[in-house]
Amino acid sequence: MFKFNVHLLNEYANAYDLTAKKDFSAPKIYDANGDLTKRWYVYFSYRDPATGKLTRQTPIYGSANTFKTKQERYEILNTYRKQLLALLEKGISPYENNTDIIENTSIASQNNDNSAKPLQLSIANPEQDTISIKEAFDLALKTKKSVLSKTSFPSFNSNVNRFEKWLIAKGIANHQSILAITKKTVIEYLNEVLENTSPRTRNNTRIDLSSMFQVLEDNEIIKENFIKKINVLKATPERNKTYSTTLQSDIYEYMQAHDEILLLYVKFISYNYLRPIEVCRLKVGDIDLKDRKLYVKAKNSPVKTKIIPEILLNDLPDLSKMDKNHYLFTPFAMGGEWETAETDKRDYFSKRFKKVKDHFKLGKEYGLYSFRHTFITKLYNEFAKQMTPFEAKSKLMLITGHNTMDALEKYLRDIDAVLPEDYSRFLD
Repeated sequence: MFKFNVHLLNEYANAYDLTAKKDFSAPKIYDANGDLTKRWYVYFSYRDPATGKLTRQTPIYGSANTFKTKQERYEILNTYRKQLLALLEKGISPYENNTDIIENTSIASQNNDNSAKPLQLSIANPEQDTISIKEAFDLALKTKKSVLSKTSFPSFNSNVNRFEKWLIAKGIANHQSILAITKKTVIEYLNEVLENTSPRTRNNTRIDLSSMFQVLEDNEIIKENFIKKINVLKATPERNKTYSTTLQSDIYEYMQAHDEILLLYVKFISYNYLRPIEVCRLKVGDIDLKDRKLYVKAKNSPVKTKIIPEILLNDLPDLSKMDKNHYLFTPFAMGGEWETAETDKRDYFSKRFKKVKDHFKLGKEYGLYSFRHTFITKLYNEFAKQMTPFEAKSKLMLITGHNTMDALEKYLRDIDAVLPEDYSRFLD
């Protein structure tokens, strides 16, 4: 009896070991919680012979997503699931040539009239079961359009479209599987971007492409967003120089004589420390003259409230008769309709200010942002005359809108706002 029990336990152990080391997981259906606008598919894992671990394989779509009802999708995907399981049990492997097994077994799919036809599926070549480059890019663009702001999406869309055109020019056509794009492919493209532009543009392109491939990974269209592993190049940021006191005063006088709307636009940047695009967002209703406040959608918050300093308040026109839904700044008048993209509005005023720059023979290192740098520097230096550096920065944070002291200190260093006193006496 003792020997029988030992034998029985050994047999159990052998059986358990086989179960624990099964080479594949049972295929399952992903139904996107019933959402017919998303892709449904069959997924499974297979033991990677190199690592010995179960690894998620390329999902199987077939024609399932051409069906418009849940019942139809469940029926066809359940057919895929059952026949895939049959193939796996016959010994098919994603890591081997399965020609003999594939020739003798086929996974059936259904068309819209419910007649069965063979689905040409080879687990040895998973590219056949993934979506095309065009489908993948369209999915990523659709997803990103719903989450990115109106100012961010155009740049993202442009970078993706340029990459798509480059792929076609290189012979990687839109109908090919998304798996045809490899890490080496993206590196080659980024190298061309770098050659024709700058490290900063190359890095920004990398960010957008990585963001797109992350959408594909999140939707289980690709296994991994390999672009995250591509290095970021060191890029020296371009920044606007600060105006000298004399030059700033001369520019104000010139705009006072030739372009009063532009001057008031600049004063919102100078005195309220707004970014140019934030000034473009202002509507008449965002200005509360009674409480001396303005409300603006800032870079780092949904809506930010700022006081209107008296130096700016005195220059504002009468807003009481203006439509509160009109934009405060338009090309020809204060308060009016101006239906165009925020980035186009910002670019319009940048080009308008270029006429002023040309008059003073200023280079590209000067711009509208220079006024923000200039007046933050001026304000900090005035605070520092009566306060400790920490007190001065703490008070300045409330005005500039920086979220942390570290962010403000980095900004002040970048614009050279904090300079040492004359140290000549130490050199005698």
